[in-house]
Amino acid sequence: MDRNTKLPETEEGTVLFSVDPIIVKHHYEIDYLHSYAQDSPFFAGLTKKKLMGSRCTGCGRTFATPRGHCMECGAATEWHELPQEGRVHTYTTCHFGGEAFLGETPFTLILVEFDGVDTLFLSRLVGAEPDGITIGMPVRARFLRNCKFKPTDVYFVPGQDAPPAAVTQPAAPTS
Repeated sequence: MDRNTKLPETEEGTVLFSVDPIIVKHHYEIDYLHSYAQDSPFFAGLTKKKLMGSRCTGCGRTFATPRGHCMECGAATEWHELPQEGRVHTYTTCHFGGEAFLGETPFTLILVEFDGVDTLFLSRLVGAEPDGITIGMPVRARFLRNCKFKPTDVYFVPGQDAPPAAVTQPAAPTS
């Protein structure tokens, strides 16, 4: 055992923009092949503007995030279409995110509750002011017109009965 082993280092430094709070420049990118395997029906559903979860064939538990076997009883599950309207269970506003979201920061992530579904669904909430979002606020699913076969092909917007303070108002025209 070599107790003096060190990780290799480079002479590259970090570009520091601010120290309070610390803001640094960080570049990253990667290409890879990925199989959705047993979750493929979820992504195929997004192309049809459907949210697909799973339901246990044993105990009937319904999962908003699909899985092959029940977390309660271990029985196999089958695909089940989820409602497209739900409520905010909880939320957070993100001021940093992956490369795909950097242009959208800050953005809001929500856990959505659906009637008749036993677990929650993680997604973005678009068109809402962070200060106006409330627990229990109604939301509805929207889908990208051109599916990219990614979890972000579905997002949520304030529902019909959302409080007016939550809904982002269109920008006033500039002259």
